[in-house]
Amino acid sequence: MILHSWNATLLCLSIAMIAGLLLSRLVKLIKLPAVTGYLIAGILIGPYCLGALGKLIGVDGLGFITHEAVESFSIISEVALGFIAFSIGTEFRLEDIRHIGKKATVIAILQAVTATVFVDIAMIALHFIMPDKMSIEVAIVLGAVATATAPAATLMVVRQYKAKGPVTDMLLPVVALDDAVGLVVFSISFGIAKTMYSGELEVISVIFNPLIEVVISIGMGALLGYLFNLIEKCFKSNSKRLCLAIMFVLLAVAISSLEIKVGKITIGFSSLLVCMMLGTIFCNLCKEQAEIMEKTDKWTAPLFLLFFVISGAELELKVFADWMIVVIGIVYVLVRAAGKYIGAGLSSRMMKCEPVINKYLGITLLPQAGVALGMSLTVIASGAIGDGGVIVRNITLFAVLIYELVGPMLTKIALTKAGEIVPKIEVAKQSDADDED
Repeated sequence: MILHSWNATLLCLSIAMIAGLLLSRLVKLIKLPAVTGYLIAGILIGPYCLGALGKLIGVDGLGFITHEAVESFSIISEVALGFIAFSIGTEFRLEDIRHIGKKATVIAILQAVTATVFVDIAMIALHFIMPDKMSIEVAIVLGAVATATAPAATLMVVRQYKAKGPVTDMLLPVVALDDAVGLVVFSISFGIAKTMYSGELEVISVIFNPLIEVVISIGMGALLGYLFNLIEKCFKSNSKRLCLAIMFVLLAVAISSLEIKVGKITIGFSSLLVCMMLGTIFCNLCKEQAEIMEKTDKWTAPLFLLFFVISGAELELKVFADWMIVVIGIVYVLVRAAGKYIGAGLSSRMMKCEPVINKYLGITLLPQAGVALGMSLTVIASGAIGDGGVIVRNITLFAVLIYELVGPMLTKIALTKAGEIVPKIEVAKQSDADDED
């Protein structure tokens, strides 16, 4: 059965949404976060399951038939990540930054660097064991990819369970800052890997490009946030303010795709940093930000659902076909997890944080997805380390598959153990007690 392309697109989106909703109810029965259900739904309607059936019987739109079909919805993922970064940015209120800003910055840097060092050591060790599969260049790049933490899965778990407490308060800014740290570490490590592979030292690409990207991304986000606050004052209607918020996030995502070359220096933007800074400046300048964010959160609910279902469909199951990739992937997953946990624990103790932060923060930093995949795509697209780019991509895909399915569940467990996710039964009892008082 052949459908018009737009009909097939609508059918695919509707199947994605209903699959996500149904799986979120199923995983709830075993007390897993909704985001885990969305990701599993994506796998089930992806190219290896329902999509394969649709291709076999010739029905367009019956799931995601190919990975190219999944990529055709990339605009949804880009916009969703923009809103996720915007939401995280709104958590950076000045009164909170005064209390945890320094601590969050130090923890974000040290946990990322610790994960990089751990993975670098493990991957270089594997290089001497299996030099035909793991080159030094690939080992260095994978160490940099290890810095990235997925803000989307973390934010969704915090929102779903309305988590509140010191771990959550520290978690959101650390995850937000992690993107900036990861960007710098990746650019430097990738520059070193390219130099080792080619034998030519490029100081500009190693040092200046990442710093310029971070600085101008923050500057562009701050400018857009100021303009947002300025224009928002012209509108009193909540619906028009919602439209304005959506417009500015879309504008920030669009601007972030621009790239300008000035000699050997590349001027580009990080979408996550631009949108995060947009949210930070807006929430600190606008008096009506809480009301606007409440409306925006409701509007983005179906967008986030689609984002995670599409993310699940993107997961490449073929990586399990090569047992060497599986072995390297398992080592990477375990060592990165150890680096994140130990790095967060040591740095939070160094900053004299509360014991509950020292114990549980590291576990909540394990999810990994979009940023890590973006790094791996950069490696492949550049071709700067030859066939090593394919190895980086496959190991990253393997890790994302594991982390995205297990990470949200571990985040929920950690926040529950920390006492920041209160079971509904306890909430109901507390409400009854309040009523009696």
